[in-house]
Amino acid sequence: MGQRVRVQNFGVSADGYGAGEGQSLERPFGHADPVDLLGWAIATESFPNRSGPGGSRGLDDHLVRDFHRGIGVEVMGRGKFGPQRGPWEDHEWRGWWGDEPPFRTPVVVWTHHPRPSFALGATTFHFTGGEPADVLAVARELAGGLDVRIGGGPSTVRAFLDAGLVDDLHVAVAPVRLGAGSRLWESPDELDDRFHHDVVPSPSGVVHHLFWRR
Repeated sequence: MGQRVRVQNFGVSADGYGAGEGQSLERPFGHADPVDLLGWAIATESFPNRSGPGGSRGLDDHLVRDFHRGIGVEVMGRGKFGPQRGPWEDHEWRGWWGDEPPFRTPVVVWTHHPRPSFALGATTFHFTGGEPADVLAVARELAGGLDVRIGGGPSTVRAFLDAGLVDDLHVAVAPVRLGAGSRLWESPDELDDRFHHDVVPSPSGVVHHLFWRR
């Protein structure tokens, strides 16, 4: 199938928001509780940051297993890296992800303000600007022939969707409403002109929307 551009395990609220308002260092998701949006994935046996045994199996776990499978690079917006805006004032601060980020691949941070690359554990962060196609070209070079994951946040995913650059999309819709924030969509059906679309309810309460390019 060749190198594909994928969105995996992306969580949104029932009203289409992938993050709330008021993002800060202490609250990466703003007024939203990340457990409300991603608790279904955190509870699975295959969750990447699981520190001990246990976790659920079944549909949710099956989908979480695909998070790393075949991925050579992640693309994220600056808001997923950290809450700062404008020129970088502190190069010592290296994101929310700790000394061993969960990606274990190169990460391309899409930003108007590039800065030098750096490595944390098995993850190297690169910073680049331009249009989505420009960012994707950088990511493809770093992916080593493997797939590119568009990791978020919502505005970044939507920008790549609107540019026609996403091949496969998995969004888990949680049974919670945020009312405001960063929105992925008004309705998942608005993508049906470009994608095949399956809807799969899960016993955990989320509804999985699976899209693949027509």
